[in-house]
Amino acid sequence: MLDDYLEPVYDLIIIPYDTWMKRTKYAGDISKEKFAEIEPLLRSVRRSTKPTTIDLYEVFCAVLYLLRTGCQWRFLPGEFPKWQSVYAYWRKWNEPDQHGVSVLEQALKKSGWRGPRETGAQRLQHVLDCGRAKREEYRHG
Repeated sequence: MLDDYLEPVYDLIIIPYDTWMKRTKYAGDISKEKFAEIEPLLRSVRRSTKPTTIDLYEVFCAVLYLLRTGCQWRFLPGEFPKWQSVYAYWRKWNEPDQHGVSVLEQALKKSGWRGPRETGAQRLQHVLDCGRAKREEYRHG
């Protein structure tokens, strides 16, 4: 009975994961070509005991997102890898070497990433500092 109402499906199309699951592009993202230049540097930090199952490009873009927006780790958009994984890579990449420079700093410099512009909190602090300086000038002048 039920088989009379159901039609067999013969035209099952397999769509690659990358085709239908595109994530939102963010302002902090770098191109895949730029990432290919810094990928060996980022991979050099990790021990090669177990194959990587996570896409390092996505992890690096998540770190760039965090650096640009200043959001909390737990509020990282769901399109990125889990925040715990991103945080683990960030901790490894952020460890300074004997010269005091981290792999993350080297990668950011090599990729040409300029960082966030002044945030609203920084602008407010600047205005408050200027006002404080003017008040002190008039008091002591």
